[in-house]
Amino acid sequence: MRAGLPDITPFYFLAIRFTLAAAILALVAVFVVRNWRPGLWGLCHLAFSGAVINACYLGAAYLAMTEIRGATMALIGALHPIATALVAGPLLGERFRRRQWAGFLLGTGGVALVAGISAFDLGHPVGIAWAVASIAALTTGTLYHARFCRDAPLIGANAVQLAAAAATAWAFTGAFETPHAVWTLSMAAALAYLTFGVSLGAMVLLLYMLRQGEAGRAASNFYLVPGVTALLAWACLGEDLPTALWPGFALTMAGVWLIRWRA
Repeated sequence: MRAGLPDITPFYFLAIRFTLAAAILALVAVFVVRNWRPGLWGLCHLAFSGAVINACYLGAAYLAMTEIRGATMALIGALHPIATALVAGPLLGERFRRRQWAGFLLGTGGVALVAGISAFDLGHPVGIAWAVASIAALTTGTLYHARFCRDAPLIGANAVQLAAAAATAWAFTGAFETPHAVWTLSMAAALAYLTFGVSLGAMVLLLYMLRQGEAGRAASNFYLVPGVTALLAWACLGEDLPTALWPGFALTMAGVWLIRWRA
C-alpha cells in the first residue's frame, strides 16, 4: 500500500479497494454459490466480521503508521497470533500443547529480530495505541468469524464481508479525510495487487484456514508477514534489508512449523 499512498488518501484507497474486490467477488458468487441462504443473522455476523477484519484493522493500522515506523507496527502485529491463541481457548475450546506455545514464543522472537523497535516510537503513545487497536480488531474479527461464520461458503462469505468493509471504509473516508487521487502507474499497480492478491486471494485463504482448523494455527501465519514484507520492500521499493532478517525469518518459520505440526 505504501507505494500508492503518495498519490491517494489512504481511507479513499481502502474504500476503492474493498469496493472493487466486493463487486468482483459478488459477480463470481452469482455463478458459483448455490442454495445458500444465510438469513438475516448470518448476514449480520458476516458483515460485522468483515468490517472489523478489513476496514477497522487496516484503518487503525494506517493511523498508527502516521506516528510510528512500519517495523514497530510489525512488532506489535506479532501480538496477534498469541492473542488469538489465548482467547481461542475459552471462546472456541481450542487447546495448544507446550510445543505449540514454544512456537508462538519463537515466532514473536523472530519478528522482534526482523522488525526491531525504536525508542523514538515509544515516545509516540498515540501511534502505539492505534497499532494495538488494529491488532485487537484483527484478533476480534478472526475469532468472531471462527465462532459464527466458519460454515459459510468461502466465496459468498467473503463477498458479504468485503461489501461491509467497503461501506465502513467509505464512512471513514467521509469522516476523517478529504479524498483525492492522482492516478499514477505505481498507485494503480498497488491497487491492483492489494485488490486481487490480498483482498481476494489472501482473505479467501485466511477464511479457508479458519474453516479447516483452529483460529490460533491460522493466525500463526501472520508471523511470516514482516519478513516477507521486508524482502518485498527491498525488491520493489529499494529499502535496506534489516541486519537480522535471515535469523529472524528462520525463527519465525521454526515457530510456525511447531504451531502447525501435527503429531
